[in-house]
Amino acid sequence: MKRPDIPLYTLIIALFCGFLTPFDISAVNIALPSIADEFSLDAVSLSWLNSIYLLASAAFLVPFGKIGDIFGRKKVLHIGITVFTIASGLMILSVSSEMLLSSRLLQGIGAAMIYGTAVAILTSVTNPMKRGKVLGIYTTSVYLGLSAGPFLGGILVSEFGWRSIFLINIPIGLCIIAMISLFLRGEWADAAGERFDLKGALLYGISLTAIMIGFSELPKIHGYASLALGFIIMGLFIFHDHREEYPLIHFSLFSKNRVFACSNLAALINYGSTFAITFFLSLYLQYIRGFGSLEAGFILVAQPVVQAAFSSYAGSLSDRIEPGKISSAGMAVIAVGLIALSFLSPETSMIVLMVILAVIGLGYALFSSPNTNAIMSSVEKRYYGIASGTLGTMRLLGQMFSMGIAMMIIAVVVGKVEITPEVSGQLMSAMSIGFQLFSVLCILGIFFSMVRGNLRDQNIGD
Repeated sequence: MKRPDIPLYTLIIALFCGFLTPFDISAVNIALPSIADEFSLDAVSLSWLNSIYLLASAAFLVPFGKIGDIFGRKKVLHIGITVFTIASGLMILSVSSEMLLSSRLLQGIGAAMIYGTAVAILTSVTNPMKRGKVLGIYTTSVYLGLSAGPFLGGILVSEFGWRSIFLINIPIGLCIIAMISLFLRGEWADAAGERFDLKGALLYGISLTAIMIGFSELPKIHGYASLALGFIIMGLFIFHDHREEYPLIHFSLFSKNRVFACSNLAALINYGSTFAITFFLSLYLQYIRGFGSLEAGFILVAQPVVQAAFSSYAGSLSDRIEPGKISSAGMAVIAVGLIALSFLSPETSMIVLMVILAVIGLGYALFSSPNTNAIMSSVEKRYYGIASGTLGTMRLLGQMFSMGIAMMIIAVVVGKVEITPEVSGQLMSAMSIGFQLFSVLCILGIFFSMVRGNLRDQNIGD
């Protein structure tokens, strides 16, 4: 394998990739009310705009991570950015909710290629002794995207309409494509020569899709049916995977590597307990408190700004202190913030809300970079794409699970109606129940984060 001549460009490209997709999804949250008004969508249908994106990303992430390991991560990243950029253009041109959702699905597929390769490439060119610091810098770019999304998205929606938030993806995407073509030397294909398991990829994608749709459709009967079908197909996939010479996922990474297994489980629970925060609060600020998209974006930016400020430091700290200890502390801080959010009311001071969001942001910073460092440092080079893809899948599954909980609570408490001032009481009740459930889930995640064992006790060939 040949490493790039200028690793700095690898970092810059990874940082742009780290910024792009979080910016998009956080900006979309701010635009949801405007999109709902144009297409007359109810709250449950509206939430599918994010859910279908997460669904596509999760189903394709591990397969594209494996394809990158075999055929070249740079190739997959290049194609992924191109697909994401084209899909953004199609969303601008959408004239119906069906076209909008279809374009969002395509955008999620492009995002899967980005998720599955960017971190793997960055890990490949990084000195293991400085990996936490570099991943911390990368995580900072992710949170800068999350920070800019609500704030810049609020300005764009307020001044130019919701389509403008997808327009900004196009110059960023074209810039990344140009940098990959001009400056990213060499290729990374540490599993070159292995055969791609297409049958396993199909079983994996179908099972994951059924499971995620099932979560989103609870408590309806077909939601439970979809979950059952998904888990049955997942069982078939695991059986098939164990018999393959070149499996899609090496399950020994989970059964024989406690750091890898518990760190991924902690990530799943962490994202499952936090992703719907922005969804709930966007509705709370705009429908219950009466703020415009710009004001709501300014308030919501408190969390990712703190995340961005502390992520690099937390990553550097994980190079010196056991990553599991730092990320466990981070989950505890997040749990405190979630408990506080469960006491929100229509009269809560915005200063208090921003302080709570800042606390959650600090917890996120302490969790994310060290946890990523633990996962990527616990495997050999040939598994970097799979490790990155698995972590991304845990994140997306957690996010989908979080949205599934939010959608289920809204469906039960509010009902399938357009959100108006008349249902603000039910919406407040739904939010309170949601934040209580997320608090319990986050506390459970602390346990798995603490029992992962010590990374430095493992002997990993790097």
